[in-house]
Amino acid sequence: MTAPFDVAGAVASVYDEMVDTRRELHRRPELGFEERATTALVRKRLAGLGLAETALPLPTGAVFTLEGGRPGGTVVLRADMDALPVAERVEVPYASAVDGVMHACGHDAHTAALLGVARLLAARAGDVPGRYVFVFQPAEEQLGGAQAMLDAGLFDDLPAGARLIGCHVASPLPVGWVGVRAGVAMSEVHAVRVTLRGPGGHGAMAGDEGNVVLALTRLSAELGDVVRGLVFEEVHCVCSAGVLRVGTAPNVVPEHAVLEGTLRTFTDDQREEALGRLGDLCRRVGEAYAVDVDLQLPGHSSAVVNDPATATVVEATAVGLLPEGQVVQMPPVAPSDDVSEFLLRVPGCYFLVGAGRPDGSSGPHHAPTFAIDEACLRVAAEVLTGAALALAVTPAAVP
Repeated sequence: MTAPFDVAGAVASVYDEMVDTRRELHRRPELGFEERATTALVRKRLAGLGLAETALPLPTGAVFTLEGGRPGGTVVLRADMDALPVAERVEVPYASAVDGVMHACGHDAHTAALLGVARLLAARAGDVPGRYVFVFQPAEEQLGGAQAMLDAGLFDDLPAGARLIGCHVASPLPVGWVGVRAGVAMSEVHAVRVTLRGPGGHGAMAGDEGNVVLALTRLSAELGDVVRGLVFEEVHCVCSAGVLRVGTAPNVVPEHAVLEGTLRTFTDDQREEALGRLGDLCRRVGEAYAVDVDLQLPGHSSAVVNDPATATVVEATAVGLLPEGQVVQMPPVAPSDDVSEFLLRVPGCYFLVGAGRPDGSSGPHHAPTFAIDEACLRVAAEVLTGAALALAVTPAAVP
């Protein structure tokens, strides 16, 4: 399919605005379901462009629709908006001004890129085929934003044959590279919360029995055993802790302790095996230290599974836009994304866009040193635009 306009040139016309938007968002990051200023900025950027907003009964997030002037199908484009409770340690003029909160995963870039795509398509609405639904999703990091939008009615009126696309910046991948994968692309994730309770007591009389500090230490140290040997296409499943809460004073054995973490698997069998092992570990720790151990799974997102037909269109689009050899069929990755809940309803493709700084200073995702090369915005917007136009005129595969 030949695009009805020069995609690279159109993206170039909105590139500076995308950078400015990304920096404004980066300076004022907001946590999940608190993205009020971010939502207001999205509405401000899209005001007057001829898009129709779909109101959902949620405190944050936004959905806008653009009707093209030529016949075609419906394409959903999704970006997440939330930040993380991480204190930034990157020296840039637009560094986070919110204490203890930063865009440490690139959702500011996702939002800025999608706003750029919406603007350039709106400016050419009479020439483009189909219908485009722009979804700005809250609370991806909390594993609940996508489902909240679905529960609020998102996609209730979506026509048959619609497809969905979205992307995630990747600091380990150089700018100018794109990774696409059909099938299972990202892991399933369960939020894990374990509460341990004991009698408490004086630190001078502490032993193993009833000691939630020792129990918590053992539990966290043995979490890795929960997924030992569980591998999907050479990628290991992961069970890890991110939060340990215990104690109020150095001479007091506390009555309770809490571990919070995540369990990431790829297949149904792996999930059941890992959950069984996690339950066994909790029972063993409880028995060994004579403490009560309560295991809960308060959040969940399915594995990201890309529709092969849609992935083929995205890959072909990227190949046509980028230098030879810079579009790769990526392996599955252990990180997760709740775009998976959308993909269970609408077949689509979620792909990676290289964002690593050329000097190697990007830092890993979710770290205080995370940073991107903003040239990734250009690549993201080009592939999203080109793929959306192609999907609008490509018949959906029949299941």
